[in-house]
Amino acid sequence: MANVVVVGVQWGDEGKGKIVDWLSSRADVVVRFQGGHNAGHTLVIGDIEYKLSLLPSGVVRPGKLSIIGNGVVVDPWALLSEIDAIRAKGVTVTPESLVLAENATLILPMHGALDRAREAARGAGKIGTTGRGIGPAYEDKVARRALRVCDLAEPRVLARKIDDLVFHHNALLRGYGAPEFDRDEVLRSVTEVAERILPYAGIAWARLDAERKAGKRILFEGAQAAMLDVDHGTYPYVTSSNTVAAQAATGSGVGMGALNYVLGITKAYTTRVGAGPFPTEQLSEVGQYLGEKGREFGTVTGRKRRCGWFDAAMVRQALKISGVDGVALTKLDVLDGLPEIQVCVGYRLNGGRIDYLPAGEEAQAAVEPIYETFEGWSESTRGARSWAQLPATAIKYVRRIEELIERPVTLLSTSPERDDTVLMSDPFEAR
Repeated sequence: MANVVVVGVQWGDEGKGKIVDWLSSRADVVVRFQGGHNAGHTLVIGDIEYKLSLLPSGVVRPGKLSIIGNGVVVDPWALLSEIDAIRAKGVTVTPESLVLAENATLILPMHGALDRAREAARGAGKIGTTGRGIGPAYEDKVARRALRVCDLAEPRVLARKIDDLVFHHNALLRGYGAPEFDRDEVLRSVTEVAERILPYAGIAWARLDAERKAGKRILFEGAQAAMLDVDHGTYPYVTSSNTVAAQAATGSGVGMGALNYVLGITKAYTTRVGAGPFPTEQLSEVGQYLGEKGREFGTVTGRKRRCGWFDAAMVRQALKISGVDGVALTKLDVLDGLPEIQVCVGYRLNGGRIDYLPAGEEAQAAVEPIYETFEGWSESTRGARSWAQLPATAIKYVRRIEELIERPVTLLSTSPERDDTVLMSDPFEAR
């Protein structure tokens, strides 16, 4: 049976949480492999809504193993708070059901403070980070000074690393005129949280190897999306990690051969949170309609999302970079009732036509979308679970998207409810 990687192929918020939760009924193990608690996945099961940031979406299903991989940066206080929140809703989380990679990097309060100080200093040039310390934690990881989960079990290493981190970050905070951190207070708070975090620590790569050998199905869950990738996204308006499918291997400790099928998630329209280029953005009644009907507010920050038409050129680019095999199209029901729908099929730039989003900042800001117009539909698609329940014009829209992005739509989501999904082919059965 195939192991499946799920990645977003727009700017995030595509509905990955629901799709991963839906797929997890077929999986034995669900793995988060990058990002931090800047991710926001909302699951709706019956009349209960779960908002997850660090925990893999499979955690709400009994009998599934959840793994937070080494590619994730983990705020231990945020993780414990999230565990407590879903326990209050009846979900059981124990060290037997959740494994935290011992070599995952930790986020400390000083990281968040630096993140926010930088954004404030940028003024109008803000990147639009969540201010939760994700970027500074990844910086420490690359600079080889990061505190890792395994360090919590070694008091002398822990004390030495905190000395280095406080020295480094206080110098930066001082430069921004921001409050500095007391070394002893940082050490005390980290030592206290270690007692609750260490029971979840484990050798994630070895556990995944054992699960593979046992024939278990593994689902790798990405956060953010391909166009927020630090290498391939709309730089510098990106996240601080690699979000494309190949990161599933590096960020969890498995070989590339373990990644059998890549499922890309995309909305039937486009949204973006924060600053950065957005060629198909609609600063109009259409954008307002999509935002209100789609309930487009960030799970983590509550920020209103920018909304616009589907960008087939950008999605096609993201699919190729991630090696996507099939696509899950979400929120088709949000388009219900629109008399006319547009899709971007390419861009105009400097008098010519291009079929990709360029890398340069000025070029990205200058591209003009080329649209293809579709007839809308008045019938409701919400809750549809088969092609037969969809209006003919909605089916035509989906089929044209398949042609434009050069990949098949294998899953179609028609509401936040877990079972309101049209399945064309099961990714776990792929060969």
